[in-house]
Amino acid sequence: MNFFTNQKSKRRKPLNISQFISLVFLGIIILGTFLLLLPFSSRNGESCGLRIAIFTATSATCVTGLSLVDTWTQWSGFGQAVLLGLIEIGGLGFMSAASLVIFSLKRKVNINQRMVMAQSFGSDNLFSATRIQKSIIKYCLSVEGIGALLLAIRFFPEYGLKKSVVLGIFHSISAFCNAGFDIFGFEVPGRSLIKFGSDPAVCLILSFLIIIGGLGFLVWDEIGSNHSPKKWSVYTKLVILTTAALLFIGTVLFCITEWNNPLTIGKMSVPGKIIAGFFQSATTRTAGFAGINQGAMTEGGKAITIFLMFIGGSSGSTAGGLKTVTFIVLFLFLYSRIRGNKSVNIFNRTIPNKSILDAVTVSMIMVILSFFGSTVISFRSGIGFTEGLYESVSALATVGLSTGITSSLSLPAQLLMIIYMYFGRVGILTVSIGFLKNDSSKANHKFAETNLLIG
Repeated sequence: MNFFTNQKSKRRKPLNISQFISLVFLGIIILGTFLLLLPFSSRNGESCGLRIAIFTATSATCVTGLSLVDTWTQWSGFGQAVLLGLIEIGGLGFMSAASLVIFSLKRKVNINQRMVMAQSFGSDNLFSATRIQKSIIKYCLSVEGIGALLLAIRFFPEYGLKKSVVLGIFHSISAFCNAGFDIFGFEVPGRSLIKFGSDPAVCLILSFLIIIGGLGFLVWDEIGSNHSPKKWSVYTKLVILTTAALLFIGTVLFCITEWNNPLTIGKMSVPGKIIAGFFQSATTRTAGFAGINQGAMTEGGKAITIFLMFIGGSSGSTAGGLKTVTFIVLFLFLYSRIRGNKSVNIFNRTIPNKSILDAVTVSMIMVILSFFGSTVISFRSGIGFTEGLYESVSALATVGLSTGITSSLSLPAQLLMIIYMYFGRVGILTVSIGFLKNDSSKANHKFAETNLLIG
């Protein structure tokens, strides 16, 4: 089967990879919307309406976590199963599911299918795509299974066997896929995981699921193949070091800014504050679980959260955002320019100028969209700029954290958040795919250079 050609009309131009990915994600969202619109998807037996259905389906497929309604209160068991399916497909990539079918049927994988697989987890190596994809499926299911088991054990004393198993499975998948949806609304609707904000078992299990899911498929494969860090590629080393640094710095800064805030971690014990700070640092990296009241944080805490949400996880992972290596490339570039160096070097290697320009391009796109979204939210919904920026970055970086304003946004602002969630998951990916492609046309002429005053 050829994914990219229309058999009915060979005159039509074949879909490129970016268009194919965009259309498949859109199709999944439409299917999810239809399923969530069904009366038996809602707990009260009545259809939720198009606005809630399309917003939720987009949020789940794009593994964001923003929601207009409480997941447990609104959705029945069937509706929650639909959400879980959308999260799994959106988090692991639709190509993982397609590959599972291909492998089970023992079909031969053609070159176009290899291209989609490779781009879905951030690689341009077509020959290893099939092997990596098989490893991804086995690895993801194994990690989610272990996470579900550990969470179920933790929840069992309080909720019993049946409910603890359901809670374990749902939150393990949601955490690993960096989705941030929770079903603890039967405790207090809309409170997310605040009840477990300083619980060591819940916070650490979910944090490690979030971190592992956010490292990226290629990093998993390389670490599994080469146990010695000395043999890791520069990319893998940068991902590991940047992730560790952001987790540590985020934990320290959250503890500093929120230490005496009675509305967040101020009333917790010292170990509880550290655990809550670590969980907040981990979940802001596009997971979206709220261990503390996001709206009650200090302005400093909100600023740190926005910054970490903006960076996000790593390329080819379940996470969104600018991506860790993109951020560190920008940081190294600025550091080198400040020191007067013309090249950017790391681990005895030079980062190509093309990679630096790609990082600058993606960063500028996200900065412009973030501030535009905040302006629209503030103008149309009468909400402060900080809260608007928080919501805008959360949607664009597919995080899902909110200060509690999502349901009160105006219709135009909610539509913009739907677009941002879709672009954050699909748009950034297709832009990155464009970077991986070789330029098909090269300029056959060059204009004379001109000097400009900068700074």
